[in-house]
Formats: sequence, structure tokens, C-alpha cells
Amino acid sequence: MTTASAPGKVYLFGEHAVVYGEPAVPCAIERRARVTVDQRGTGLRIHADDLSISGFTVEYEGDPEGRPDVDVAESLVEAAMGYVTGAIEQARDAAGAPDAGFEVRIESDIPLGAGLGSSAAVVVAAIDAATRELGVSLPHEEIADRAYRVEYDVQDGQASRADTFCATMGGGVRVEGEDCRRIETPALPFVIGYDGGSGDTGELVAGVRKLKDDYGFAADTVGAIGDLVREGEDLLERDTDEALAELGRLMDVNHGLLSALGVSSRTLDAMTWAARDAGAIGAKLTGAGGGGCIVALDPTDATETALEHTPECEAAFRAELAGEGLRRETPGAGA
Repeated sequence: MTTASAPGKVYLFGEHAVVYGEPAVPCAIERRARVTVDQRGTGLRIHADDLSISGFTVEYEGDPEGRPDVDVAESLVEAAMGYVTGAIEQARDAAGAPDAGFEVRIESDIPLGAGLGSSAAVVVAAIDAATRELGVSLPHEEIADRAYRVEYDVQDGQASRADTFCATMGGGVRVEGEDCRRIETPALPFVIGYDGGSGDTGELVAGVRKLKDDYGFAADTVGAIGDLVREGEDLLERDTDEALAELGRLMDVNHGLLSALGVSSRTLDAMTWAARDAGAIGAKLTGAGGGGCIVALDPTDATETALEHTPECEAAFRAELAGEGLRRETPGAGA
């Protein structure tokens, strides 16, 4: 039995634009997905628990064409199973064991499809746990690359390296095309609001692509998000109240640009304004959008309290920066 975990993430800036080669700055947060793998004779059995706030369980053996009966959007369940089976295929390839059988159990406190990087965390942890169960320990850089390939396939070629690199490396990271690196970030006071829903990442990314192809202003908006990220990078190097205030202002602008691209929602907007009205330094949606989560900056309890009393918000919580990404919870067979 081998276990690994990886953190979720929030985007300070740059989601959607990062798909087109613009920079983005995601930050890992201490909400984790844990994957435990046991080698078995043949086939694949997957148990997935608590992939949403309310929790549900998915189990199938062998043929992934069998669809579980759960009260979650079918597209999300299909994608979740696609991520897991893709991760296992990457592990088999890395270990040179194409016929290896596995029992996989996933436990997660990251809501599924909510913009907090649940899929990336699961894929990263699953690749590491499965390869180590087969006696092979991969460097973090290779795990991040293989995890990106899984997301790229599941999302029909519309993924970036941001989520999987952040889940693997932890901390704050900067991603621009193939250039991925960790950056220094202050201890930002993250507050998360969750509307209980989720967005279809592939559908939302495709919608932005169509808008960008059809209208020049949408392409300009994507470029403006990239320019905003570059401004924000400089602020992260200055751990001052003035820099934090400007960082929050840029988050507000970033939300407006994402709204212009059609990826916000009534609930995300309501939570964003509730946070701002409560005195948050800045607030924006995080991730693909369409529903899910917002991230706000507030060192006080005011934003969390306001979100708890906002009808559109199902859950609100504070999140700390996760300095550690991939965590090897138990030794593998080769240890």
C-alpha cells in the first residue's frame, strides 16, 4: 500500500489566459487530495470519496464505460474517472508495467469542479503513489509533466501546465507556456467562498476560445489579463500593506475581465461583491468559473462571516498557503 497527497490551489491571477501562453500565478493551498494504491493481479478498481463538500462515492472495476449513479453532473464524473485512469496509465508507462492491476482509493477535501484544482491534485498524487507501488520513484518534474499530459488529454488539448505544476511543487508558482517555476510569495490571507456548484472546465475553456476567435476585443481581454499578471508579479516581491492593497485591486480587475469573457456566474458575482462589501482587500473567481469558488484576501474575520451569511454561498473557509506540494505519505514498494 502506497499513499501520496497533493494540494489544491487558487489563482491570484491568470486563469483562462494561461491557456494562450499568457502568464498566471496560482498558489497551492492546504486542502489536499490523498490517493492510496494497492497493486492487485489485473484490472483497475477505483473508490473516490468526498470529491465534493457533501461527498459521494464512485466505484467501478475494469471497464470505465460503466457510469456510477451519483447526484453530480455526469460530465464531471466522467472527467474525474478520466483523470484517474489517465494517471494510472502514466504510472504503468513510467514503470514499464502495462498490465499492472491496481486498487485505488481517493480521499479529498477539495470540492470537485469548483476551481480549486481537485483534478490536478488527484492526478499528481495518483501518478506518484502508483509508480512507487511498482517500485519506481519519479522526480517531481517528471510527475508534473506526466500529470499535465493527463489533463491535456482529458480537456481535449485545452489545459495549461499551471494546475499540475502547482500541485506538484507547492507554494506560489509562475507559469507561462512551457516556463514553470516557483516564486516567493508572502503569507497571503486567503478566504474561500464556495457556491456548492461547479463548472465544466472543458466547456468553459472552449467558450472563451470561440469568443476570442470571433471577436478581437476578447483577444485583447486575454492579453490584458496577461499584462495584469505581470504587474502583480512585481507586487508579490514587496511584502507591504501598500503592495497588498494594490494586489487586491488587480484581483478585482481580473474578475471583471473574466466576467467579460463570460466565465463568471450570478453566484460567483454575488460572493465576490459580498466579500468586497465586507472589506476584503480583493476578490475574484478562481479556476475555470461557471460556478464553484471565489478567493478573497482579508486578514480579518469579516469576509468569512459575510460569506457565511450570503445566500449564494454554501461554505466559506480560510486557507493557508501550502508550502509543500506532492507529499509522499507512505513509502513505496521500492523504498
